[in-house]
Amino acid sequence: MLGSAVQNVIALSDSVFLYHLSEVDFAAIGFVSVFYLIVAAIGYGFSKGGQIMIARRAGEGNPQEVGRTFYAMLYFELGLSIVMFLFMYYGCQYFFALFVNSDIIYEKSLEYIHYRSFGVFFSYMGVAIIALYTGIARTTFIVIDTLILAVVNIILNYALIFGHFGLPAMGIGGAAVASTIAEIIAFVIFVIYIFFDEEVCDFHLFKFPKIDVPLIKKQLSISTPIVAQAVVGLGSWFVFFGIVENLGERQLAITNLVRMVYLFLSIPCWGFSSGINTIVSNLIGQQKRQAVQPMIWKTAKLCWMVTMVLALPVVIWPEHILYPLLGSEDMSLITEARPTFYVLMGILSLFSVGGVYFNGLAGTGATYYGLKIQFLCAVFYMVYIYVVVEFTYGGLEWAWAGEIFYWIILLGLTVWYLRTKKWHLLKV
Repeated sequence: MLGSAVQNVIALSDSVFLYHLSEVDFAAIGFVSVFYLIVAAIGYGFSKGGQIMIARRAGEGNPQEVGRTFYAMLYFELGLSIVMFLFMYYGCQYFFALFVNSDIIYEKSLEYIHYRSFGVFFSYMGVAIIALYTGIARTTFIVIDTLILAVVNIILNYALIFGHFGLPAMGIGGAAVASTIAEIIAFVIFVIYIFFDEEVCDFHLFKFPKIDVPLIKKQLSISTPIVAQAVVGLGSWFVFFGIVENLGERQLAITNLVRMVYLFLSIPCWGFSSGINTIVSNLIGQQKRQAVQPMIWKTAKLCWMVTMVLALPVVIWPEHILYPLLGSEDMSLITEARPTFYVLMGILSLFSVGGVYFNGLAGTGATYYGLKIQFLCAVFYMVYIYVVVEFTYGGLEWAWAGEIFYWIILLGLTVWYLRTKKWHLLKV
């Protein structure tokens, strides 16, 4: 769960500290962190194609192919990180201008992304390593490394946002520097761990092979639809924040508070979804296709139960649960967000099941079908939000309700496809 939600952990840490700095900074991080989540999701999506192939080769008992698949993924992620860095460093000033009306939100967003763009190299190579260890079902150190990243990020956020320990007070820029340094440290520690991990010797990870273009193309054929799904899914969320920003900085701040809680409560689903990717692909590699759908259903039920255990207290008692993190004399932001928290409960119920089923579908290799249904759902979602915000004045609750309709459609189409058993004919 933690390894699959690295960027969620960073976004949560940044948001909590900036909440205590100012409402404007808190609103700005809500907008720009969604953009960076899209950037991170692109790298994460490409790694999922490698993870599915690694799990399939592991299920077949072919360790040398596991190593080759990992390096094909790593080489591509490194090249992609260069492209994304150049876009963020030089292109975001034009890109953000298309969505943001507030001058101060625009300037703070650019300040954050200026420093944060340097972390993309370590983020993309890091998700490649996570994909390797998830694909071979050895996830223990992922948890340890993610906890190290979180602790380093929290300490540096405290120091660089407010100017403690003799460091300058950089505000939202300090949050970006802290997150980037935390990613670098976590990546270096994981590489050191791999060097001493005897159980991966069969993969020949320190014998750097040549760039295998055909293997990279094969991974891309699986992962490109997953990336497109992430861009469409999170992109529609980015558009949502852009539309809400038009309602004013206060509404954007409330939406960011709900998003922050959503990110935290979605961590179980990220973890179970990543796990079901590996399990489904591994089962197919063992010629156990009949076990796929029962396993997805069991995982979805477990994910729903864990999510509800975490979500119910937050939704029922937000002032008490969130106070240790967001406590201040002015609790009005949490109070005003309460009605939207009730909507969030419905979203999480559907997301916890739909996310597992959708990633189980990806594990079968049917990623192009997944792209089609997510594109359809995202178009409906964006049209719905635009109409609600611009024409009906239904408020944030009805805008957030678009997520409920989104997951109902996506879950229904995913279950239907899995029952057709067309995925039995796919080869990875």
